Amino acid sequence: MTAAGTRLRHPTLLIVGCGDVGLRVLRLLRRRWRVLALTSTPSRCAELRAAGAVPLWGNLDEPATLGRLGGLADAVLHLAPPPAAGHDDPRTRHLLQALSRGGRVQRLVYGSTTGVYGDCQGARFDETRAVAPSTPRAMRRVDAEAQLRWYGRRSGVSVTILRIPGIYAGDRPGGHPRERLARGTPVLAAEDDVFTNHIHADDLARACVAALHRGLPQRVLHASDDTEMKMGDYFDLAATLCGLPRPPRITREAARSELPPTMLSFMSESRRLINRRLHEELRLKLRYPTVREGLATG
Repeated sequence: MTAAGTRLRHPTLLIVGCGDVGLRVLRLLRRRWRVLALTSTPSRCAELRAAGAVPLWGNLDEPATLGRLGGLADAVLHLAPPPAAGHDDPRTRHLLQALSRGGRVQRLVYGSTTGVYGDCQGARFDETRAVAPSTPRAMRRVDAEAQLRWYGRRSGVSVTILRIPGIYAGDRPGGHPRERLARGTPVLAAEDDVFTNHIHADDLARACVAALHRGLPQRVLHASDDTEMKMGDYFDLAATLCGLPRPPRITREAARSELPPTMLSFMSESRRLINRRLHEELRLKLRYPTVREGLATG
């Protein structure tokens, strides 16, 4: 069989929101899948093509540009964030409308956020816990999840939702705590500190690939590593591994006056995620099971 004929037999994946994690997925799949990458930035087309994808121009904020996306791919990896304002996600709505017109898509994996749970006061829980978003950012993700699950039930498409915590990696822009440590940004005192959750960007990409192959229909999974650690301890560990001073500790009251609102919002939610489905259903063996292994790679 010719090389062209072999390519025709490969399944086709459409990546929507092909940023850092999407490019990692692309590197894992480009020899086995034909990969299309939707972008609203024409200047990125050369980068996407060099990485092994077929770039498609389209803007999730402009439904008329999405054409017949649903007829192009067997599977979709949706990593595009909602808009920066509002309580719903029109971008996901526009994408699903386009996919519905084609009827080809069989599987869809969506990258959501663990922020949909709000503050859980340090509780340890699995994916059966009810969502309780406390910020507009998380409310938009809850809306996107609801749209996707309804779309899956109505169309028969197998939808897997990955709830993702903090993503880190030494080669990810802004993805290593050394920059924050170098600035001397404080963390909370031990008595005020919160549990946070993490996933290395490479393991998240592998989780996306596993979900494309083995995700159960209309299923939610925690795409989190095995770490159980408070935020201040995470930065202390990173400082030790990087040979930098540990960050100063301040009370929550002091943090309200010293830190920006976005950073404070992350310091106001505490939870410990059970990731059994990630291990048992996706059969994913994490390359970096805790942040100690991941941060040590630089």
